Amino acid sequence: MRLPTPPKQQSLRAEQIILFRISGQLFAVSSASVQEVRSVDTLAGAAREIEAAGLRKVRHIVQRGEHSLYVVNGALHFGLPPSHAALVFVLRRTRTALLIDGIEKMTSITRLQALPQAFCNEERNWYRGLAAIDQTVIPVVKPEGFLSPDELYQLDSSLNQNESAASDSEHNASPAIGSPSEFSAGLPQ
Repeated sequence: MRLPTPPKQQSLRAEQIILFRISGQLFAVSSASVQEVRSVDTLAGAAREIEAAGLRKVRHIVQRGEHSLYVVNGALHFGLPPSHAALVFVLRRTRTALLIDGIEKMTSITRLQALPQAFCNEERNWYRGLAAIDQTVIPVVKPEGFLSPDELYQLDSSLNQNESAASDSEHNASPAIGSPSEFSAGLPQ
């Protein structure tokens, strides 16, 4: 008599995540969703200021080829106290770069818990779920949850208005009258 073969145990698929801090709070993000990690210092020269009414969490934009990356302040996004960000996550398949305080560690998870019903407002769009790591429950962020389609539209509109205003002011600028050396030539030495 032949015994039935026991069912194969499903192998748990591990996902690599990055644990990071913002204002002392611990968060996680899939390492596959982070395109690159940069120092705030290296981004400072490439970033330019942008102001979109009603959207305080985005103050800078970085131009990458023909794409614009909006730099989201993680502390303002999550409603946490201000902090001194040291790193930037450039998030893959989004137009977002996220300011963070630092990276805690990389690890892997095999299980992602669904969000409890207590997460009932916009935070349902911020997180993929919860992970239990070293006896600590950590929210796992959605990379596309930092800027909603409406917020992207608002930022793009603000950017287009600023570029139009800059273009108009360039066309209306008065022509240069002379070089500085021409002016200084007539001044007493």
